[in-house]
Amino acid sequence: MIVLSRYLYTFFRSSTSFRLRIALRYKGLDYESHFVSLPRMEHQDAAYRVLNPQGLLPLLVDGGRSYIQSMSIIEYLDEAYPEPPLIPKEINARAYVRAVSQIIGCEMHPLNNVRVLKHLRIQFAADDDAVQAWYAHWIAVGFSGLEDYLSSVGRHATYCCGEQITMADVCLVPQVFNAQRFGCSIDQYKILKGIFERCMELDAFQSAQPKLQADAF
Repeated sequence: MIVLSRYLYTFFRSSTSFRLRIALRYKGLDYESHFVSLPRMEHQDAAYRVLNPQGLLPLLVDGGRSYIQSMSIIEYLDEAYPEPPLIPKEINARAYVRAVSQIIGCEMHPLNNVRVLKHLRIQFAADDDAVQAWYAHWIAVGFSGLEDYLSSVGRHATYCCGEQITMADVCLVPQVFNAQRFGCSIDQYKILKGIFERCMELDAFQSAQPKLQADAF
C-alpha cells in the first residue's frame, strides 16, 4: 500500500490551484486532493488557516512541509523534482519565463480575482454590467500587453518559450479559462490562442481543467 505524503488543497475553479494541478501532473507527481470550497468560505475556516495563515489557495503539503503561492510552489517543485523542468536553465530564458508568468500572476489575475469582483459589488454597489466591464477591461489590457511582449521578444514557438513547456504556459492556460468563463474572447490574440490550444492537447493540461475535478459542480 502506497501512502502519499503530498497533498494539494485546491478548488476546481481556482486558477492558481489549476496551475498547481498542471505542474504536478506534468512532472508526474502523485498527490492527494483536499477540496476547499471558496463559495462556502472554507478557506477562512480556523482549521484551514492553521495550515495557511493567509487563508488562500492553493496550499501544497510535501513531505510534511507546507508551501503557499502558486508560482513559488512551481519553482520549489522544479528544484525538488527537476525533471521535466518548468524553468529554463539558461539565464535569459529563465528571466523571460518569469516575466511572462508575472504578467499573468501579478498584473492580470489579482485584478480579476473573484474576491476583487465581490468587493466591487459590496463596497461600490457595482452591478453585473459594471463588474463585467471591469473584468473585460483588465483582461484586454493584460492579454494585449502579453501578446505584444511575446511578439517583441520572439522566444515563443509551440509554447511560450520555444518547444519547452514552462511555468509561463502553466500560468497562461488557467487565465484563458478564466477569460472564457466570463465571456471574453481571445481570438484577437493569435500567439496566445495558438499556445493555449497546443497546451490543451497535452494530458497534463487537459486532465487538470476545472470541469474534470472531483469537486466540480
